[in-house]
Amino acid sequence: MLSLTQTSSFIPKKVRCYITDNKRLFLPLLLLVALLVPTTREFTLQALSDAFFQVSVFVAATLLIYYYLIDRLPQLQLSYLRAKSGILEVSFASILGALPGCGGAIIVVTQFTKKQASFGSVVAVLTATMGDAAFLLLATRPLDGLLMMLIGVAVGVISGQLVNTFHKADKFQPDEASEYTEPPQCQPSALKFSRPVWKLALVPSLIVAFVIATNTDLSVFGDSVNQGITLFGSIMALFTVVVWALSSKGSSYKQVTSEEAPCTPPSKLTKVLMDTHFVTAWVVASFMLFEILVNLAGINLSAWFSDYAYLAPLVAVAIGLLPGCGPQIVVMTLYIQGIIPFSAMAANAISNDGDALFPAIALAPKAALMATVYSTIPALLFGYGLYFYGI
Repeated sequence: MLSLTQTSSFIPKKVRCYITDNKRLFLPLLLLVALLVPTTREFTLQALSDAFFQVSVFVAATLLIYYYLIDRLPQLQLSYLRAKSGILEVSFASILGALPGCGGAIIVVTQFTKKQASFGSVVAVLTATMGDAAFLLLATRPLDGLLMMLIGVAVGVISGQLVNTFHKADKFQPDEASEYTEPPQCQPSALKFSRPVWKLALVPSLIVAFVIATNTDLSVFGDSVNQGITLFGSIMALFTVVVWALSSKGSSYKQVTSEEAPCTPPSKLTKVLMDTHFVTAWVVASFMLFEILVNLAGINLSAWFSDYAYLAPLVAVAIGLLPGCGPQIVVMTLYIQGIIPFSAMAANAISNDGDALFPAIALAPKAALMATVYSTIPALLFGYGLYFYGI
């Protein structure tokens, strides 16, 4: 029998280095191993299929509508709004934060580092934003998504206004105005394969997803049809995860937990696909974690959160402190699966800062730290307020 060292010698050094350096590859490799092992194959196929038909398809459709309706965000100078009214600046910042994705929040953080926005507006936008987790919630539970956006705006306005009351507008601003610009990247070569596949698969997949969403028993069409749909969903989910893994170097925490930089030349369809791949990868990771804990470790997460429900908002807030949208998508997935209550999801949505925290850490680290602290306070208060009301 060949040893691990002997086996690895057949793999070229460049390939071994690429696999170990690109941490994104760990997920598709884990999935392939789970598919090869008989004891894990069945629930892995089901988890992949559920992730594709219950999440990926709806997220892709939602992103298409969103990016084509909102071609560009209004590029208003927050300093102009602050000169008119402090509450107007904070309100606009909160609305930008509540928009799905991290674009609006990054705009406010960038204007803050250029001395064009107050510290209160940064707190407001980071409190209101849900990052890419908003697309997941809107795609699967649109009413909850809209409600959470309204809650985010309201809490953001109150928090931002309170901060501006007790702090000067330029509190924690960098000494010199600076601008965060993320270098655009060339379109990942893996997307060349993804584009035609999604163009062919999206509409029929949406039809199947809507049929599944109505709780229709697919076995009435025959076992072969039911198995075929499960297999197709599994293949599409695995394909999406592989494309996501190959779309970035994946060597840093940021490259694993945040979406890719804008492509040159810009393309709405490319942006839709990249965001769909990112959300799908983290949803698949969440589904697999759940299945592994339940089927292999014998841990019932629903029962655990039921027994220790009082800890759910606290755990959700703690995860919200992590930069990047990936960990927040895990929490949102747990809510959609009915494992954690609305109070815990809301607490995470208020506390998480998404990808907008990365430019803040880079250019104004003290402001990033204090804004995170200030957004954590209303997250705990609101989350436990809902919890004690049984929500």
